Amino acid sequence: MRNHTVVTEFLLIAFTEHPQWMLPLFLVFLSFYLATLLGNAGMVIMIRKNHRLHTPMYFFLSHLSFIDICYSSVIVPQMLAMLWEHGTVISQARCAAQFFLFTFFASIDCYLLALMAYDRYVAVCQPLLYVTIMTEKARLGLVSGVYVAGFSSAFVRTVTAFSLSFCGNNEINFIFCDLPPLLKLTCGDSYTQEVVIIVFAIFVMPACILVILVSYLFIILAIMKIHSVGGRAKTFSTCTSHLTAVAVFFGSLIFMYLRDNSGQSSERDQVVSVLYTVVTPMLNPLIYSLRNKEVKEAVMKSLSRPKAIGRS
Repeated sequence: MRNHTVVTEFLLIAFTEHPQWMLPLFLVFLSFYLATLLGNAGMVIMIRKNHRLHTPMYFFLSHLSFIDICYSSVIVPQMLAMLWEHGTVISQARCAAQFFLFTFFASIDCYLLALMAYDRYVAVCQPLLYVTIMTEKARLGLVSGVYVAGFSSAFVRTVTAFSLSFCGNNEINFIFCDLPPLLKLTCGDSYTQEVVIIVFAIFVMPACILVILVSYLFIILAIMKIHSVGGRAKTFSTCTSHLTAVAVFFGSLIFMYLRDNSGQSSERDQVVSVLYTVVTPMLNPLIYSLRNKEVKEAVMKSLSRPKAIGRS
C-alpha cells in the first residue's frame, strides 16, 4: 500500500547516485556561477557607462543580463550546497519560494527574448520609424509589462502547484524544485491544477516562440529584398547573437517542458536542466560580446583604458 504521510519537506538528491562526481561538479558549477556573475554584471555596467550602447537593443540586453544574474542565483547556490552535502533538505515553503522565483525570472527571460526579436523586426523592417516607435517611454513601458506579466504567471502557477497534496516519497531527483519532479510526488486528483498550470505556461514559452518566429519571418523577407550581398550579411549580423541566445535557451526549455514528463527523473533531464539554469546565463554575455561589433569595441576600449592610465 502507498504511504500517504503528508510531505512537509523535500530532499534534493540530484547526482547523489555518483558520489565521485560531487566535488568535480561542485568546482565546475561554482566556476560557471562566478563567470555568470562577472560576465552579466560587467555587461550591465558597460552598457550603462558607454553612451554608444544607449540604444533600445542594449537597453533590453542590460535587463536580460540582470535577470540572468537573478535567475542563476535562485538555483546555483542551493545546488552547490546539495553537491557539497551530498543531498539537501528543503522545506515546502522554501521549495515554493524557489519555484516562484525561478518561474518569475524564467518567464521574464522568455518575454525579454521575444521583445528583443520585436526590436530587431522594427529596426530591420521599419528603420525610418524605429526612433519614433522605440522611444524611451515605450521601452520602459514594454519592460514594465514584461515584469508584471512574469510576476502574474509565476504567482498563479506557484499557488496552483502548491495547492496540490504531496504525500509518500519526498525525494526530488532534480537540481531544484521544478514542476515536473514535483508533479510526480502528488497524490489525489490534480487534473484541474495541471490544466491551469499548462494554460498559463502556454502564455509564456509557446507565445514567446511564436512572436520570435513571426518577427524573424518578416526580417528574413526584408533581408531578401536587399540586392547587395554585403548589405544582407550586414543586416542579418545584427540578429545573429540574439538568434544564438534564443536557440540555446528555448531549445533546452522545449526539451524539458514541451514533452511527456510522466517518466522518472533521469540523468538526461538533470543535464538539460543544468544547461538552461547554469550554462545559458553564463554564455549570454559571451554570445553578445563576440557577435556584436559595438560590444567588442566597448570591451576593447574598457580594457585599453587602464593601460593608458598606467602609461600616463
